[in-house]
Amino acid sequence: ILLRTISIPMILSTDTTHIILLALLVAMLIIQAWYWIGYYGRAAFAKTTGAGAQTSLPPLSVIICARNEAENLSRFLPDVLKQDYPSFEVVVVNDCSEDNTFDVLGSLMKQFPHLKVSMIQKDPGFTHAKKLAMLIGIKAAKNDLLVFTDADCKPASPNWLREVAAASAREKTDIILGYGAYMPEAGLLNSYIRYETMFTAMQYFGMTMAGKPYMGVGRNLAYRRTFFFANGGFGPHNHIMSGDDDLFVNRTSTPDNCSLMLSQESFTLSVARKTIGDWVKQKRRHLTASNYYRTGDKFRLFLEPFSRVAWYGLAITMLILAASWPLVLFLILIRFIMRAVILRKAAGTFNEGHLWIVSLFFDILAPLLTAFLYLSSRRNKKDTWK
Repeated sequence: ILLRTISIPMILSTDTTHIILLALLVAMLIIQAWYWIGYYGRAAFAKTTGAGAQTSLPPLSVIICARNEAENLSRFLPDVLKQDYPSFEVVVVNDCSEDNTFDVLGSLMKQFPHLKVSMIQKDPGFTHAKKLAMLIGIKAAKNDLLVFTDADCKPASPNWLREVAAASAREKTDIILGYGAYMPEAGLLNSYIRYETMFTAMQYFGMTMAGKPYMGVGRNLAYRRTFFFANGGFGPHNHIMSGDDDLFVNRTSTPDNCSLMLSQESFTLSVARKTIGDWVKQKRRHLTASNYYRTGDKFRLFLEPFSRVAWYGLAITMLILAASWPLVLFLILIRFIMRAVILRKAAGTFNEGHLWIVSLFFDILAPLLTAFLYLSSRRNKKDTWK
């Protein structure tokens, strides 16, 4: 069998080999166009109007889980507490913090009576995931509409909660998905993190708009308390260290029960990891959750980066062989223009400035790096939520 396999290129004529390679290249381009136009383009060109005047502003609860986040809480929590919204509470779960989180929260409680704090005491004999802190926050909340963000996040505007309320008023809405951006800073790592975050949003926003919701981000997510308990809470994924946000959405979302927040006033802003080591640790933790996605979602998320890598491999091979190179260059140009147009529009939609320019150069790096981190995460058995 091995000898026959090796001899196949010798049997085929050069013209036949070129035709097969060209057919494969066109097939990969069609798959890429299907994703970029059918999914990512939907998010990039979506209408981004704000909430506007609202007649219904239901009371809601913001839930934040914090572990050793004193600095971030003192910096960002006031922006959450000062939201322009008539009736809301903020529940912070102080999860085994060993810094001065307790003092920071105590000081803020004196200024903001709608701030509530729940405590989890550290127990050396008991290790728990973030889901326990979230469950405590959910049970402590008094309102049905729950909004989730992180301690190192701040709303992009004082109207963030109004945007949540507007999205919740849409028919059949149980889950509200928002965009959690990262603050721009100097450096290639920051640019890559922001590119990857924007691209991920293009994926889950676009697929949700196409009736295939599969994830959300805990930095900007909302759902109803009754919906959470009616679906068994975190259910079969309760033992998994990660996935408190995307796995819940993946398990409970339907083509009809998700609403999106695309107005820039609905975004949240977070502090990106400063070092490659910290980012790799965070990325590996997030990737472990993807093992538990629905089969169809895993296939869709695999096919696009696979076709992208195959596209580059085939294009480079044909250029080296000088096979139909004018046509190959034309196909490369088509794909480049398609990506550039959609990325530029997405950068405007997600308020990422000129990030689309550098994003053009991350195209082949992203799937290879993600594949490496995914494989390495499967060997890493020990993990914590913070």
